[in-house]
Amino acid sequence: MKIAIIGYGKMGHVIEQIAKERSNEVVLILDALINPQDFTAENLRKADVAIEFTRPDAAYDNIMKCFNAGVPVVSGTTGWLEKLPEAKRMCKEEGKTLFYSSNYAIGVNIFFRVNKFLAKLMNHYTNYDVNMQEIHHIHKLDKPSGTAITIAEGIIENVDRKDSWTLDPKPTDKQIYIDVLREGEVPGTHTVNYTSPIDDITITHVSHNRNGLALGAVLAAEYLVGKPSGFYTMDDLMDF
Repeated sequence: MKIAIIGYGKMGHVIEQIAKERSNEVVLILDALINPQDFTAENLRKADVAIEFTRPDAAYDNIMKCFNAGVPVVSGTTGWLEKLPEAKRMCKEEGKTLFYSSNYAIGVNIFFRVNKFLAKLMNHYTNYDVNMQEIHHIHKLDKPSGTAITIAEGIIENVDRKDSWTLDPKPTDKQIYIDVLREGEVPGTHTVNYTSPIDDITITHVSHNRNGLALGAVLAAEYLVGKPSGFYTMDDLMDF
């Protein structure tokens, strides 16, 4: 498989390494600070699929460039969700292909499922309140993380007494408080707490490095090859 990497920061470097280890060919590396002049449809078409990990303010435009070149794209950039419905529409109505996840790590996606299952159980026990914490490295721009939002949405879908999340440390009864911390080079730690006057129930996922994200993104790219156009997620890849 021939891959174009869009965004050559720390994630881009790990994606390149893992892609090559899995016998894929990296035919194009694009970065706004290194070679923006090379971000052309002609160059993109050298690849079977593009993997995009950049910045929230650049992700949508990067995806549109891939769409216009007719190249399927895997995007792991978070913080641009207000434009995701339009990208989904283009996949459905215009034959574009996008694989999107707020987090590509296999373990995190298992955690998403565990979180939803626990939320369904806790829906019946109203004496428990729920809050969250997420920790990431100091370079991460969006707050909360896309992963934290996905976790919160999984709770909201299944706990009737919650309808939204907030960063305000004094939430209303119907809100889930997300405590956001940015520390050092932490790859990502996400915790869900159910608290009652009697006891606490806590689930946590701790990432040790970026390798899980990068491997998942490469697996997603491999999954797209030969697939019909459309919008795909980790639920498709992991057959949940």
